[in-house]
Amino acid sequence: MKTLLLTYWGRLRSSFWFVPAAMACLAMALSVAVVALDKAVGDDWLARLGWSYSGGAEGASLLLGTVAGSMIAIAGTVFSMTLVALSLASSQLGPRLLRNFMRDTANQVVLGTFVATFVYCLLVLRTIRRADEVAFVPHMSVSVGLLLAMVSIGVLIYFIHHVSVSIQADVVVARVGQELEEGICRLFPGQLGQPTSGPASAPAEASLPASFEHEAGPVGALKDGYLQLIDADALMAVASQEDLLLRLECRPGHYLVRGQTMVLVWPAERLTEAVVDQLNDAFVFGRQRTVTQDIEFTFQQLVEIAVRALSPGINDPFTAIACVDRLGSALCHLAQRDMPSPLRLDTHGRLRLVAPGSTFAGIVDMAFNQIRQNARSNPAVAIRLLDAIVQIARHVQHASDAASLQRHADIIVRGAREAVPEAEDRQAVEVRYVAATQALRRRSDVLRL
Repeated sequence: MKTLLLTYWGRLRSSFWFVPAAMACLAMALSVAVVALDKAVGDDWLARLGWSYSGGAEGASLLLGTVAGSMIAIAGTVFSMTLVALSLASSQLGPRLLRNFMRDTANQVVLGTFVATFVYCLLVLRTIRRADEVAFVPHMSVSVGLLLAMVSIGVLIYFIHHVSVSIQADVVVARVGQELEEGICRLFPGQLGQPTSGPASAPAEASLPASFEHEAGPVGALKDGYLQLIDADALMAVASQEDLLLRLECRPGHYLVRGQTMVLVWPAERLTEAVVDQLNDAFVFGRQRTVTQDIEFTFQQLVEIAVRALSPGINDPFTAIACVDRLGSALCHLAQRDMPSPLRLDTHGRLRLVAPGSTFAGIVDMAFNQIRQNARSNPAVAIRLLDAIVQIARHVQHASDAASLQRHADIIVRGAREAVPEAEDRQAVEVRYVAATQALRRRSDVLRL
C-alpha cells in the first residue's frame, strides 16, 4: 500500500497543475488571514515603519487591479513559453522527454507564483469598501500584494533564464542521466521478500515444484496498457496469507493486453475470486511507461536522444556522444551491483514469489544496440562506444558481463570495417577496439582468480 501511495503522490507531484493549484489555495488562505489581521490590528504599526501602503480605496483598487491583470497576462506568457520549450524538446529530443519538462519543479513553481499572486490580489480587491459604504482599506493586505508583485518580477527573470538553459541538449541529457543513476541506486539490488541466500532458505524450498506448470492457475490483466508498477509487499502478503507460490509473467514496462497472464498461482485450487481481486490490485497500469520501477525506460530515453541526433535530418553526433557518455557512466554503476535473484522468500524462508527481472546483458543490449546500428558509418560515435566499454570493463563483477561487452565491441568494429570509408578512421576504431578487448581480457582474468 505504501508503494501505491508513493506512486500516486509521484503522479500528482509530476503533473503540471498540482503545484500551481496548491499555491493558489495557499494564496486564498493568505488573503483571508491578512485581511482578518488588517481588521483586527489596523495598520498603524506598519505606517510607523514607513513602507505600508497609505493611499485610499481608489488607489488600492487600482493598484490591486493592475497587479492582478498583469499577473494573469504574464501567466499566459509563461504558459506559451513553456509550450514552445516542450515543442522544441519533442521535435529535437523525442516526445517521451516531455514528461521530464512537466516534472520540472521550477516551471511549476513559476506558473504557480503568478497564479497565486493573481488569486491573492483578486480576493483582497473584493474586501475594499469606499467612503459611500462602510469604508475599509486593507493597507497591510495591499502592501503584501505589492510585495508579491515584486517577487513575481524576480521569478519571471529567473524563468526566462531557466527555460533558455533547460532546452539545451547537454542539460537534458545530464538530467536524464542523473535520473538514471538515481533509478539504479533505488532498484538494484531489488528488495522483494527475502533473498534466497538467507539462512532460513533450503534448496528444495527455493525452487519451483515439478508440477508448477501444469497445476498453476493464471491471473490475467483487467485492461490494456503499460504495466507501471507492481506492489511487491501486497503480492508477498497475499502469497503468505493464502500459502501460495506466485510466478510473475511480466515486469514493469511491459505492454499487456486484456486477459494476458500477469502471474501464475500455485496451487490453482486456492485461487478464489477474492485472491484474484487482491492480486489484481497489486498491478498498476497506465498509458505510458514510467521510471518508478522500469529502469530500462530511462535507458531508452537516452538511446532515443542519441538515435534522433544521429538521424540525417538532425545530424548532431555531439549529442549522441554525450548520451553514450551518460550510458557508459550508468553501466559502470550498474556493473558493480548485484542483480536481484528472481527467487523471493518470505520471513520463514519459504519460496513465495518468482519475479524475473532485468539482466546486465539485456540492459547493455538496450543501451548499445540502436546507437551502434545508427552509428556504423560514424567513427566518432563508434570510438566513443568502445571507450565506454573500456570504462565499464574496469567495473564488471562477472565474466558473463565481460563477455556481453566483448560481443558489442566485436560488432562495433565489424560495422566500422564495413561502413567507414576512410582507412585512417577505420584504424582509429581498430585501436580503440584493441584497447577494449585488452581491458575486458584483463578483467576476465582477474575475475577467474
